[in-house]
Amino acid sequence: QVQLVESGGGLVQAGGSLRLSCVASGTIFRINAMGWYRQAPGKQRELVAAVTRGGSTNYADSVKGRFTISRDNAKNTVYLQMNSLKPEDTAVYYCNVDVLVVGTRLDRLEVWGQGTLVTVSS
Repeated sequence: QVQLVESGGGLVQAGGSLRLSCVASGTIFRINAMGWYRQAPGKQRELVAAVTRGGSTNYADSVKGRFTISRDNAKNTVYLQMNSLKPEDTAVYYCNVDVLVVGTRLDRLEVWGQGTLVTVSS
């Protein structure tokens, strides 16, 4: 019903920047919150940043001041601008959305993307 396609991951040196994008498609009525999570090897998945439909944001303490989340409601897209990257930011980054989908009725779903790898070298 809803698909998420992430892009923008890759290899970058410490201090560099990357911009992740996540586009949602399908039988979408409305997307509520959108967010980015990450999972490093051997660690649990953790919230990086989230943004409500109205634009309110919250960030993990470890990324405050370096990462910026934003969204384009018209394009069903969420972005994560990552600056001053550190080796400890290395992880698979996952897009997550809270979405109302159109079927025989409106259903509320939580959908995950497939993940995009971010590797920060020292």
